[in-house]
Amino acid sequence: MADIITIDDPADPRLHDYTGLTDVELRRRREPAEGLFIAEGEKVIRRARHAGYEMRSMLLSAKWVDVMRDVIEEAPAPVYAVSPELAERVTGYHVHRGALASMQRKPLPSPAELLRTTRRVAVMEAVNDHTNIGAIFRSAAALGMDAVLLSPDCADPLYRRSVKVSMGAVFSVPYARLETWPRDLETVREAGFRILALTPDEKATSIDAAAPHRLDRVALMLGAEGSGLSTRALMAADEWVRIPMAHGIDSLNVGAAAAVSFYAVTAGRPRA
Repeated sequence: MADIITIDDPADPRLHDYTGLTDVELRRRREPAEGLFIAEGEKVIRRARHAGYEMRSMLLSAKWVDVMRDVIEEAPAPVYAVSPELAERVTGYHVHRGALASMQRKPLPSPAELLRTTRRVAVMEAVNDHTNIGAIFRSAAALGMDAVLLSPDCADPLYRRSVKVSMGAVFSVPYARLETWPRDLETVREAGFRILALTPDEKATSIDAAAPHRLDRVALMLGAEGSGLSTRALMAADEWVRIPMAHGIDSLNVGAAAAVSFYAVTAGRPRA
């Protein structure tokens, strides 16, 4: 059973993993460099554990100790019990869900390794909003996408906001980063995938008409909110596809567009 340690000093070095959680730029640099990420809330912590992530520590307000008792008993990591006020001073915000855990990251697979065992892959270009990343991963998990590939400048799926918005779905969908964009899309094509670029361009094929046969290997590319896919990414695709829309609406939020397009390319697939 993990030790439960009461802490009343916000400067205690044992709380280092949890400091400055609202400083986005700091945490974006620090967390990957230190090999950690923060899971927030009971469900997300449990899903991270179920997915095999090793726990470094937990930060709990007193009333959450009993709620998380089974996790505490299983995880050989220190548990820091603090007041809500101290948690806010350390993290920089009011921790509404009362439970945080610092988790150890796993090494990412290579894109080639990921592509060997998949048939439906989402490819994101420059999606740097953590809320959108989380929403896309949640849709990918719910609608049967096998994996996600990220361009080098995409946001971190394990950043706290992404994990929270996805409700832990980022732990369910394997992902990898492409190193050179868009040149590494050739790795995707060489693995036998047809690359579809999602765009509102009227010249694009309706995604309903382009929906693949259930045995095809398909990579669906999505661009950032607002700007969409770059010209280079569009030129690297095998086909452009669009979501038909009514009432003069020309585009959807990338999270909503991802959900619609994931359904289109996975509908009718046999489920494992």
